Amino acid sequence: MAFKIGFHPNNLHLTLASRWPGAFADFKPEFVPYPEGRDTAQQLIAGNIDIGGTGSTPPILAAEGGLPVTYAAASAPRPANGAILVAKDTDIQTVADLKGRDIALVDGSFHTYFLAKSLEQVGLRLDDVKRHDLLASPSRELLRTGKVAAWIAMAPHLEQALASGEFYVLLHCGTTIPNRSVFWTIGQRNLPDDVIDAFAVELARIGCEIIAHPEQAAALLAKDADDNERRAWTRVIQERNWHIVPADDTLLREQQAEADILLRHAAISRRLEIIAEHNEAETA
Repeated sequence: MAFKIGFHPNNLHLTLASRWPGAFADFKPEFVPYPEGRDTAQQLIAGNIDIGGTGSTPPILAAEGGLPVTYAAASAPRPANGAILVAKDTDIQTVADLKGRDIALVDGSFHTYFLAKSLEQVGLRLDDVKRHDLLASPSRELLRTGKVAAWIAMAPHLEQALASGEFYVLLHCGTTIPNRSVFWTIGQRNLPDDVIDAFAVELARIGCEIIAHPEQAAALLAKDADDNERRAWTRVIQERNWHIVPADDTLLREQQAEADILLRHAAISRRLEIIAEHNEAETA
């Protein structure tokens, strides 16, 4: 039976793995594409995938919904992978200036956590701003035309937007949150511990391959694009930390801290016990 690995465009590690020669060869993998990370829980429930990778928030929302989440691994922190962008001619100078303003983001992703914690640090709450759940292209256009006051952007859209000279960074995510990719499954997929451990080891191996061959990785991501886009992808790859760490207590404590903040901001409806629920899912 194939080992179904889900991937979507915003998880570059698994997207590259789906195209990397020999990736997960010992698993008899089937790489299953789907549109975005927020769909991961439903893909797992449906049995379309056995494991996937997202930002830190989707597994928390899955756990809130009663799913037994098991964390397999995580990326190293990526402090420059996301930021709150504002227009060059804006009157917004600090996060506190966002009160009452319109903000474009992918709500239900790590953007929500990043925004909640950033607002909390200046005495504000999520409901003190107006959130607009939008993908990158319309978000950029709305910020450019002044129809939103800020946009939470992530790579590669962040780098592309900054290169235009129209926007500047109000706050990088690394000043507020760890910003890791996390790789996870649910109990219903019945993955043995040794398979989960081997998955993490192979992810780490592929990460080392990407570090050693950034031009090859860029070519796989850029496909038939021109040289400028290939060079842009090469920069993204070279500037990113591709190391993988196990799902240890550090990761689980970070997830608990995020869940607690999301609860304080009413982004989730009940308290989660991340470590206990992870351990329970592992032993179920």
